[in-house]
Amino acid sequence: MNERFEVWAPEARRVDVVVAGERRPMARAEGRSGWWTADVPGAGHGTDYGFALDGAAAPLPDPRSPWQPSGVHGLSRVYEHDRFAWTDAQWRGRPLAGSVLYEMHVGTFTPEGTFDAAIERLDHLVALGIDAVELLPVASFPGHHGWGYDGALLWAPHEPYGGPDALKRFVDAAHARGLAVILDVVYNHLGPDGNHLGDYGPYFTSAHSTPWGDAVNYDQEGSDEVRAFAKDNALMWLRDYHFDGLRLDAVHAITDHSAVHILEEMAQAVSALSAHLGRHLFLIAESDLNDPRLVTSREAGGYGLDAQWSDDFHHCLHAALTGERQGYYCDFGSMETLKKALTRVFVHDGTMSTYRGHRHGRPVDVEKLPAHRFLGFLQNHDQVGNRGAGDRIGAVLAGAGLSPGLLKVGAALLILAPFTPMLFMGEEWGAATPWCYFTDHQDPDLARAVSEGRRREFSRHGWTGEVPDPQAVDTFQRSVLDWDEPAAEPHAGLLDWHRSLIALRRARPELNDPRLTAASVETGDGDAATGRWLTMRRGGVLVAANLGGGTVRLPVAGGGDRLLLASDPAIHMETGVNGDSKTPFVTLPGASAAVIG
Repeated sequence: MNERFEVWAPEARRVDVVVAGERRPMARAEGRSGWWTADVPGAGHGTDYGFALDGAAAPLPDPRSPWQPSGVHGLSRVYEHDRFAWTDAQWRGRPLAGSVLYEMHVGTFTPEGTFDAAIERLDHLVALGIDAVELLPVASFPGHHGWGYDGALLWAPHEPYGGPDALKRFVDAAHARGLAVILDVVYNHLGPDGNHLGDYGPYFTSAHSTPWGDAVNYDQEGSDEVRAFAKDNALMWLRDYHFDGLRLDAVHAITDHSAVHILEEMAQAVSALSAHLGRHLFLIAESDLNDPRLVTSREAGGYGLDAQWSDDFHHCLHAALTGERQGYYCDFGSMETLKKALTRVFVHDGTMSTYRGHRHGRPVDVEKLPAHRFLGFLQNHDQVGNRGAGDRIGAVLAGAGLSPGLLKVGAALLILAPFTPMLFMGEEWGAATPWCYFTDHQDPDLARAVSEGRRREFSRHGWTGEVPDPQAVDTFQRSVLDWDEPAAEPHAGLLDWHRSLIALRRARPELNDPRLTAASVETGDGDAATGRWLTMRRGGVLVAANLGGGTVRLPVAGGGDRLLLASDPAIHMETGVNGDSKTPFVTLPGASAAVIG
């Protein structure tokens, strides 16, 4: 057994690899500027090691560590990927088009908070009709629990979740059930606790700044190896852990003035890997720029990513349902803005953003870009967890005294919209548990700063309720899903509604029509008498939604007259209303939705 250790440390004068407490000098790698290498006989799978720079007493973990059994401050451990016995050799992936996604945080999806425990709940997702599971970041981060966006060692699966083998068991089990698996990855910053990349080389640059400090160095001196670090990491998850796609966190916080942007370079590399492996692979971006160039093909001058999140659709739907207008909801909430989001994708497509104080976004070419390139959602980890109390939309509705039936309205508009729909874990049954912002920083100064900063942030926004302490264990524990809820009402009824909507979406081809121009939307934004309503026609299917409190009658023209789904037993079809003996009408009580075909 002989293990080759390699590390990039271009500014170091000496590098030692520390194995079993013994220091071994490393040599400069021939033909690879800044790289050091050493062969260590007897080392192999399970061997702990670290690198000591310039004679430092304490070794540091490997920047590309594949295994961190003792956390981000411990030694790295050799991990041989070929030792795992995969059973998914026939898996060819799932195309993103036509899929329904499900966002999951491993640590709070089950009481155990592990990959293996999550496997036991995968059949629930299959029965729901989910096609792809999207995991929040699992790269090694400080402490036991957290969201994962403060990862410090991006190549090592978080040990409290189960580590490398357990992650592979999860992906393998998902594929056995026909589920694709997407991983949320963070290339715009690293967490401050346990982050030693700056000790090794110019991974960061003060030429650009981010909300987290110096930016990741994608375009300054030494950036070639930093770009390779990020690109190789993305390929590693897809190749060695058999992930089907990656969700790229907050790409608007990545600054790169290179001729070929790192996102375009990454998209090219993933496309080549997909061709090599013979299975579907895709990249999904999170961005608040409202810039369709992210998902425009490289041939047409775009970055060539496969999809991007659509915050505008969320803001429109959330504000229309809840009546909230604070913060970034100030420009949303009318039925006309919801109509624009459903037919033009971005509400801010070069228009004035009151919240930002300037014009924002650019138009989507709806004649050319398919709808599935945009992800729609009513809830996600950010939109729930970044509220002061981590309250889900069901709690928002209850607090405002609105009908819980609006949850069904929201689900119908989300799942049957032209976009790729995504649910946040527990949303399908209207989970009563909150999902708070929680951390487990071991550095007391950092822990205190996070707790105090969270309170200050919400006090500036006029929040008057309790802001849970992110560092309190209880904040994490009460964010865990309660799996007894789905069997009890009203949760069971809401779960059945989501299942029915997803099944209908799969059964009717027009509900997967990629053309944004094939959806037509009509709205009414009146008072208590005239009502707040919306109809959305997609081919022979009409979705009718009443967001108001009173009953509305809406004409059903241009399609079928059969009631396919109804969220309320009082919904009914009739003809001859207003003296018209031919046109069918649907009658909707307040806070209800119907699907007609």
